[in-house]
Amino acid sequence: TAGHGGIHLSATRNRMVHPMLRAEGGWYEEDEAWAIVAITFPHLFTAFERRCAEQTVKDSWPEAWETIFGIILAPGESREKDRRSFEQQHAGDWIVVSAITSNREKGMVEVVATMGGRRGPGTEERRFLIPSSQYRSGPFGFVIDKNRHRIYSGPSSFLGWTR
Repeated sequence: TAGHGGIHLSATRNRMVHPMLRAEGGWYEEDEAWAIVAITFPHLFTAFERRCAEQTVKDSWPEAWETIFGIILAPGESREKDRRSFEQQHAGDWIVVSAITSNREKGMVEVVATMGGRRGPGTEERRFLIPSSQYRSGPFGFVIDKNRHRIYSGPSSFLGWTR
């Protein structure tokens, strides 16, 4: 259902869901968990819905998919596995967490980056200037190349920047 709903399974039907994906209480929200119901009861869904459900489970619960179907997902087959791989590979790199076209440096993008793309209180942030022609954020963020992208400490285009 649209607007914050989902699917509720009876206790009997919920026991049919694989334990790795089973929701206690039988509620499966509409954003992603609906796909668990679709792969458990494929005969209730269209071919298109089943394809979407398969990808949603691969993207959201890759370990469950691999266990249930006995298939190891390769790079590019699971957004979650790819995200984890990216984070592991770039844990020691500055990753952009915010960007804005600079209104002070023509042709540049001013960015805020943190180590490994982490967020939260106490996280060190640095600003960099990146040529607009080079700035293309990938699916998990833009990795700063300290040899090409210079730290920037001048006036900011970010509203309220005070650091």
